[in-house]
Amino acid sequence: MSLGGPLATLFPIVPYLCFLSPLSAQVPKTEFEQSELSAQATAVEQPPRLDGTLDDPLWRSAVPITVFRQREPDEDQPATEKTEVRTLYTRRAVYFGIHCYDSQPSRIIATELRRDASQELDDHFEILIDARHDRRDAYVFGVNPLGTQVDGLIVEEQGSDDETDFDPGWDGVWSSEARITADGWTATVEIPFTTLNFTHSVDALWGINFKRFIRGKNEEDLWRAYRRTFGLTKVSEAGELRGIHDIGSGRLFIVKPYGLARYDKQTGQTPLSPLTAGVDIKYGLSSSLLLNLTGNTDFADTEVDLQPFNITPFKVYLPEKRGFFLENAGVFKFPLGDQDQLFFSRQIGIDPVTGNQVPVNGGAKLTGTLGRLELGVMDVDTRSSGPSPHANFAMVRLKESLWPGSYFGVMGTDKQSGDVLDSFNRTVGADTRLVFFKDWTLNAHVAGTHSPGDPSGANDVGASLAYRSNWLNGLVERRRTGPNFSPEVGFVERTDSDETLGDLTFKLRPRIPGVRELRFEGLLLDAPDTHGAVFTQERLGSFYAELNDGAHTDDDIVDSFTQRITTPLHIYRDVFIPDGLYHFTRHQLAYGSRQDRSFTYGLVERFGGFYGGKLNEFRVQASYRASPRLSIDTSGTWDRFQLPLPNGNFSVVLASLQWNYSFNRFLTFTSLVQIDTSNTQAASASFRFRYNYRPDSDLYVIYNEGTQFASIAPANPPQVRETRFAVKYTYSFAP
Repeated sequence: MSLGGPLATLFPIVPYLCFLSPLSAQVPKTEFEQSELSAQATAVEQPPRLDGTLDDPLWRSAVPITVFRQREPDEDQPATEKTEVRTLYTRRAVYFGIHCYDSQPSRIIATELRRDASQELDDHFEILIDARHDRRDAYVFGVNPLGTQVDGLIVEEQGSDDETDFDPGWDGVWSSEARITADGWTATVEIPFTTLNFTHSVDALWGINFKRFIRGKNEEDLWRAYRRTFGLTKVSEAGELRGIHDIGSGRLFIVKPYGLARYDKQTGQTPLSPLTAGVDIKYGLSSSLLLNLTGNTDFADTEVDLQPFNITPFKVYLPEKRGFFLENAGVFKFPLGDQDQLFFSRQIGIDPVTGNQVPVNGGAKLTGTLGRLELGVMDVDTRSSGPSPHANFAMVRLKESLWPGSYFGVMGTDKQSGDVLDSFNRTVGADTRLVFFKDWTLNAHVAGTHSPGDPSGANDVGASLAYRSNWLNGLVERRRTGPNFSPEVGFVERTDSDETLGDLTFKLRPRIPGVRELRFEGLLLDAPDTHGAVFTQERLGSFYAELNDGAHTDDDIVDSFTQRITTPLHIYRDVFIPDGLYHFTRHQLAYGSRQDRSFTYGLVERFGGFYGGKLNEFRVQASYRASPRLSIDTSGTWDRFQLPLPNGNFSVVLASLQWNYSFNRFLTFTSLVQIDTSNTQAASASFRFRYNYRPDSDLYVIYNEGTQFASIAPANPPQVRETRFAVKYTYSFAP
């Protein structure tokens, strides 16, 4: 596949997209389903009192939703605890009054005060709003019994990379309060229509859903989409909210300037202490199109990465943490298989080899929908820094919605670089996701890259068929990646590969006291190079057991590998695994503790062969929630190598200790100390103070010693270390 010309020429003709009919089983709705499809909102002249209680008489004017069904543990059964949700609205906002009854209120778990931190270890409640009623995208707002907020987006019925309900990269301006009561807990939520970019409507119709999680029982209850294979992300199975009439609200327009003072010293560089400023702008061009602008972009407030130790010959996938790239990130997803992506935002503004920051001049991003067409357009410009030349990155993503969960899409990227040896890199691709009979999913893609010299073998073609039900998960995948396929603004673990993958998991729910589910998995992977020579093979048989209290065991009975090394693999200091074809077998024993205690932990021991020698890996993760104000998290990995090489008997320890102290929901302090004995400078530390003094406005005080962003390159290259002290002030306002 050959590409050329600037980005404007990537799509000279937008493909004609047919309006196909879904192949879905027509199952008559039950009486319950027919009667509970719609919720009703009640108009009020003034907002109710938003103090976390439902004492305001206005709440009694709303008809509550009361019928929730279990998704876990007993699908389709009535919830074991009563839940009521009331909905009010004024001309400027919608309000939710939530009452989560609990027959044992002393068992309510509420420990997290930090905004946007995971609430999976707490009781919590989530609200899904599909404001455009397109049955594919939605906002999600979550709150725990302390009133702590978490929010995010669902795009094309997909959650986040870690399989949670939603992608948490989006932040909205809304308010919440909550109270633990004698009969459970209550919460009040206000969501301005501007936060939803919802400007005006005579008669609004929204998709809506509600989810309650009871941590002490490990129980998940939903109003709609309560089937085990659905969940909150299944926007097309949400109910409807009616009754919102004659509302008017200003268009979303937020200006967020920042000021930054910092001291920055990197290895071998002169210290810098600049005073800088920049701005971020959000503007709703319409109720379905959002424009993001950023100037002199700064990421000083970004949380540091946990340092990886790579024992494979492949790249390391690390999640994006920077706000500008996280917002609406799902629009730009173009999956190639496993974690591979045609677009990977960490390639912008972070050197992929050193992990060093690259200054960003600015960028623009347009995301949203035009009818059935979902679009994303982005352009980002970076300055030269150290080994990284100046560059411009442009992306276009289009997806035509077909039926719930299904689309056909195209994508193009254009990288222009000041590197005379690699002055440009362009990619183009087309993909589709088709859902049949609700349980079958077909994914397919074709992509190609173009770089100086016009090398051949620069294509990637793949397809997979997946089946998911309560008792069986199955996946068959074929993918061929050419040796010169090189999306420099994407992530591809390996090239020159002709992969066949089969994965089958049987799931049982036996009547064994305390046991929720047993899983037996078998996986076969054969990935020779494109000339048929053996390169990567894996044979896996595993067993997983989940208990009702959230504890689990995850054991690899046998995990056999065949791997060819074509370039000496740098493992540790002066230890390199030489080229060759290796066969070895590994095993795993793992246990995770119950999740309803203040102290939780997970233990993993992997052992067996490793490239002609032996490797034992012991991993531990633990969390202690001393109180809602204080939590301590730690993780550690101890790798013990016995390799038939000079200096081949050695150990490597990676460990981290994180302290989180919340003075209240708006004032938090976090410290993270890491140890990596594979590095000559073994320790790094980060201290982060955040004061959220008004909605979407913060004061940060940050001190980092070590590497802020980790390298994604294979073979553990050396990374740039820095000493950084920064004070960053942001102020968000609507002109």
